[in-house]
Amino acid sequence: MIVLGIETSCDETATALVGDDRRIIVERVLSQIAEHRPFGGVVPEIAARSHLDHLDRLIAETMAEAGIGFSDLAGVAATGGPGLIGGVIVGVMTAKAIAAVHRLPFLAINHLEGHALTARLTDDVAFPYLLLLVSGGHCQLLVVEGVGRYRRLGTTLDDAAGEAFDKTAKLLDLGYPGGPAIEAWAARGDGRRFELPRPMQGRPGLDFSFSGLKTAVRHLVEMLPKLDDQSRADIAAAFQARVAESLADRTLRALRRCREESVPLTALVVAGGVAANGALRRALGAVAAEAGLPLVAPPPRLCTDNAAMIAWAGIERLRLGLRDGFDFAPRPRWPLDPAAALAGEKRLR
Repeated sequence: MIVLGIETSCDETATALVGDDRRIIVERVLSQIAEHRPFGGVVPEIAARSHLDHLDRLIAETMAEAGIGFSDLAGVAATGGPGLIGGVIVGVMTAKAIAAVHRLPFLAINHLEGHALTARLTDDVAFPYLLLLVSGGHCQLLVVEGVGRYRRLGTTLDDAAGEAFDKTAKLLDLGYPGGPAIEAWAARGDGRRFELPRPMQGRPGLDFSFSGLKTAVRHLVEMLPKLDDQSRADIAAAFQARVAESLADRTLRALRRCREESVPLTALVVAGGVAANGALRRALGAVAAEAGLPLVAPPPRLCTDNAAMIAWAGIERLRLGLRDGFDFAPRPRWPLDPAAALAGEKRLR
């Protein structure tokens, strides 16, 4: 069983062919960083146009390198949301066209489910497991009970971790994207020089908050008589340490709750773009060891947006006999746990 995956939810145009033996046959990722860097963030219109310009070529190159035809596919999977709606539409419509012409199953994949199931592609992790999903737009703790079965334990009350990295990098004038820039500068900084708050650490509940930390960095920058390179590195190191500590604290509390509820977890999994951060991986490694569980962190290239995870999620759904109709509508928002998302919206009213 081979599935073609298409990912166009943000600023990477990506395609991949993945087999049900967990083999990534061919993958392509075209980054748009250079196009968005002058603006300090992703411009939705530019992203959608770039997907439209390059997606057909990437699909053709992917199929040609694999040496297979569309008739050899078991299905076509595309990110159906959440994401920048213009880009999502490009990927969904392209996948529908291929599926319709070649009479293949079409699978609309929740982008977050792609991240959630990546550990099963890379490490064949058994259900259930605790997932820390950390990216530019999302920061959640979920119990992954099965394909399409997710129970959210906590989420961010304001900024996601990746968003906080990007905004802090902008405050420090470190460039875009912010996550890799912060990590690179933090490597030569002293995180003990400046004191920054520890968001939510030790507080009840399992939710996250990073806006206060970001504001503290802004106030610190404004108070400094001069923001030299060493100060940038030291602030980056302190900021990264506080984010890692906060994520580790919330995750440890979630593991303890799962133990109290007798959830038979098989692993602690971290996924999403921020999961590529080395400091976070080290902090979570200590948390997993304390809980007596393995930490599963996919390779960095499979933490950021990619089509291999979308193809794999398609395989997981095909195995269950699931497919989507051509009337599927792309979604800018698509929570993994709709009940928890609805409850959160009611609390905010």
